[in-house]
Amino acid sequence: MATEKDLLTARVFCRAVLPVIKVMLEDDPKTKAKFAKVRAVVQFVAKDHDGDVGAYLDFDNGAFTVGQGVAARADIAFRFSTVAKMNAMFAGKPVLPRIQGMWKVGLLIKVLGLLMALKILMPNAKPKTPLQARLKVKMTLYMVSTALSQLNKGGHPDMVEWCAKQPERIYQWSVDGEDIACYLRVKAGKSQAGRGMYTRRKPMVHMRFSSIDNALPVLTNQIDTLQAMKTGLVTNDGSPEYGAQIGDLMLKVAALVT
Repeated sequence: MATEKDLLTARVFCRAVLPVIKVMLEDDPKTKAKFAKVRAVVQFVAKDHDGDVGAYLDFDNGAFTVGQGVAARADIAFRFSTVAKMNAMFAGKPVLPRIQGMWKVGLLIKVLGLLMALKILMPNAKPKTPLQARLKVKMTLYMVSTALSQLNKGGHPDMVEWCAKQPERIYQWSVDGEDIACYLRVKAGKSQAGRGMYTRRKPMVHMRFSSIDNALPVLTNQIDTLQAMKTGLVTNDGSPEYGAQIGDLMLKVAALVT
């Protein structure tokens, strides 16, 4: 039976990590071209005593969505005997799932390539080109903002307590000179992640990275948020106290997915 930590980690992978594949499909010309004419459903599913756990990727001629749970049908399915093993595979560890649909070789190769490319999210993955650096920053910020909300919705004690104590507040992230922005909205125990700049309320904290290159050491945990502020890598518009708190919570996300 999966532990609460296993299930929470799976929730983050399925609801926060897999959806950022869309960034690669939209912003990386090579990936976009590979999937432009693909119509397929790819399932990831793990057995558990209380019911199967997983998500599926739905490719539709350039359009892309992530569905939660088990799809009615799948062209390829990656099946795991436990939730922990599925989490380990998503974290980049050597796990061999049972693969249904292996005879669809062309699709399988494309999907495996996509999963390999997703490893750009790992803290130790070093971008080799400016495009990869931009993808890493954008995907990481989108993933982290969504993951924080999912920690709350999934019952992570620290995140639940933190959200419960707050009136309506906005936590914003952006990169100067780039169309990269996302936010976390918290209100009386509830949370919601979104893309872009939140315009209805002034952020409690707005973490503004001065550039893609300056965002990388912060988002890969090479330097903590407080030190990044002191050295000018990031500007915190808003409460320093809550900026430090959101930085600590971001580290909890990193600990779960690595």
